[in-house]
Amino acid sequence: MRRAKRVRNRIKSVSPRPRLSVFRSNIHIYAQIIDDATGKTLASASSLEIKNKGKIKKADIAKAVGKTLAEKAVKAGVKEAAFDRGNYRYHGRVKALAEAAREGGLKL
Repeated sequence: MRRAKRVRNRIKSVSPRPRLSVFRSNIHIYAQIIDDATGKTLASASSLEIKNKGKIKKADIAKAVGKTLAEKAVKAGVKEAAFDRGNYRYHGRVKALAEAAREGGLKL
């Protein structure tokens, strides 16, 4: 909790951009773009939206979530966001989601 709070405070104090917040559970991954000034979610995506998961690796599902989120964000008019990894280290599924969001057109 302290690590997540530290990361969020750095993002909020430095960047006026909306933040891309990530939550990762054992099975699913969720991401949303939040405007902290108004307290509203501008775009969101999760692994629950991905169909035909079957035997796909979790990192590949995270990439699909990142691309979906980037598409929704661009439609909502968001081109830049600050990446909020929460209390998760930047590797594995979290890294895959961030890189896919960059490929989808978001500047993180």
